Amino acid sequence: MATRYLMGFDLAHLNKQVTDFLVIGSGVAGLFTAIKASQYGRVLLLTKELLEGNTRYAQGGIAAAIGPDDSWQQHWADTITAGAGLCDKEAVAILVKEAPARIQDLIALGARFDQQRQGIALTREGGHSRSRVLHAGGDATGLEIERALVRAALTNDNIQVVDATSAVDLLTEEGQCYGALGLSRAGQLTAYLAKATILATGGAGQVYKYTTNSPVVTGDGLAMAFRAGAALMDMEFYQFHPTALRLVGAPCALITEAVRGEGAHLLDVNGHRFMPSVHPLAELAPRNVVARAIVEAMEATESDHVWLDMRPIQGVDLTQRFPTVFKTCQKYGLDIRHDLIPVAPVAHYFMGGIRVDYLGRTNIAGLYACGEAACSGLHGANRLASNSLLEGLVFGHRVAAVAHHDRSAISQQSLWQLRLSAEGPAGLTMATTDIMELRSAIQRLMWQEAGLKRNDIGLQRAQVELEQIGQQLLRPISNGKHLETINLHIVAQLICRAARLRTESRGGHFREDYPRQNDDQWLRHIVIQGDNWTLVE
Repeated sequence: MATRYLMGFDLAHLNKQVTDFLVIGSGVAGLFTAIKASQYGRVLLLTKELLEGNTRYAQGGIAAAIGPDDSWQQHWADTITAGAGLCDKEAVAILVKEAPARIQDLIALGARFDQQRQGIALTREGGHSRSRVLHAGGDATGLEIERALVRAALTNDNIQVVDATSAVDLLTEEGQCYGALGLSRAGQLTAYLAKATILATGGAGQVYKYTTNSPVVTGDGLAMAFRAGAALMDMEFYQFHPTALRLVGAPCALITEAVRGEGAHLLDVNGHRFMPSVHPLAELAPRNVVARAIVEAMEATESDHVWLDMRPIQGVDLTQRFPTVFKTCQKYGLDIRHDLIPVAPVAHYFMGGIRVDYLGRTNIAGLYACGEAACSGLHGANRLASNSLLEGLVFGHRVAAVAHHDRSAISQQSLWQLRLSAEGPAGLTMATTDIMELRSAIQRLMWQEAGLKRNDIGLQRAQVELEQIGQQLLRPISNGKHLETINLHIVAQLICRAARLRTESRGGHFREDYPRQNDDQWLRHIVIQGDNWTLVE
C-alpha cells in the first residue's frame, strides 16, 4: 500500500536537531501535550502552520460534568450511548473523571469561558442528557482555547516551535521510534531526533469533498504511523456533522450543534419538521442519526439541503450567543434571526486512528499519539458532541507523563550517533496542478463511495480507482501538497478497506447492503497493521 519512506535521506548528511520530546501538531492536543511535557524537559513542537487547524474552528464547546445537576457517571453513560456499543468503557471513564481537572488547567493557562450568574455558562448538545458544554466567545470556543495555549507555548522557555514545516516520515529502527524527518517550505530536509515522539496531527477530513476540516488536516500522522508499522483501529468510523452551510460559492462552514441545543429545528425544503418522527430526542439525537435523517429528507424532496430554523430559539440574543454563525451567514445575505439557513451533512471527525493504550502508547516504542490522530476506542462508532477538545486535554496530559517516564531508555548520545538511510521513489517530480487533480479525484471518490452511505460494490470500485491513483502519485516528493496527497491516499485506502470488512451498520458507518447492527459478529474493533488485519474485543 505504501513505501516505507517517501523521501531518500542519509542521517549522516542531514541537518539534525535533538530534543527530549518531539510533538508533531499544534491543535489542542499538540499544544497542551507540549506545555505539559515542558515540565520534564525540552520540547520541540513541529507544525505545518501554527495558527491553522481544526481546533480554532471548533464552535460548540468542550464537555465536562461540572454542573450541580451533573456527574461523571452521567457523562459516561451519554458517551457510551452515543458510541453504539463500541466505546472502550475504561477510556470513557478516564475521560469523564479527569475532565474537571483539565478544565481547571485550561483556565489556569488563561482560557476565558463564557459566564452566567451562577458561574461558567453551560449548554447542551446532541446526545447529552445534561447541559455540560462549556463555551467561549459564544461559538468561538476553539479559537479561545487555541489563543490561550499558543500564548502559553510561545512564552515557555522549554518549548521550541518549528513552524511552516511538514513532518514527512517517522524515523524508526527495530521497533523503536527516534523522531521524524521534517520538510520546510523552502525544501530543506531536517532530522528531528527525540527520546519521545508524540503525534498530535489531527484527523483526515480533507479526504472527503465536503468537510468542515481545515485545509491542513490531511491525515499526515495516520499515514506516517502506518508506513512505520503502527497499528490503526476503527478506520471505517467517520463522523459526518449534520449541519454545514450549503450555498453555491460558499465554504462548508460549520453551523454548530449548539444551535439545536438551544432549540433550533430542522425542516425539509417543504417546511416540514422531520426529526421528531425519527428519534425521541428529535434534533438532539446522536449526530449519525441526524445526519442520515437529513440525507433521507433531501432524497425524499430531491433537494441538496434542508433548512435550519433558528426562529424557535427564545430568550437568547443570537448575534451574541452565535457570533461566528451570525457573521458567516450574514456574509452570504442570511440573517439567522429571521431567515432559514440551508444546511447539509459534511465530513467532520475521525473516530478511528492510531491504536493507543490509555496512556497514548502505540505498538512502536518511543511513539505516542493523542487527540483525533489517536484511537483508544474512546468514541466507539460515534463521538459524543464536544468530547473531542476534551480528549486532547485528558490524553495529552497522560501522554506527557508517560513519555517522561519512558524516555530514559534513550540517551542524547545515542540519538546523535543514530545511523539511518533510505532511497526515495525514482522518476520525475509531478506538477502541482497534476497533484491537485489527483487529490480532487480522491475526495470526490471518497464522498461518493465511502461517505454517509456505503455498499460493497461502491467500496470495491473505490479501491480499484485508488490503486490506479496511487501508481500516479508514486514519484519523488516535489512539495508539501504532494506529500499531503500521498497521505490522504493512504488514509482513503484504509477507510475503504475497513468499511468493506465491517458488514453491518453501526454509528458513523452505514452499509446499504447491511443496514442492521450485528452485535453477534461485529461488537469488535478492526485493527489494521501493514497488510494484515485482526478483530479485537
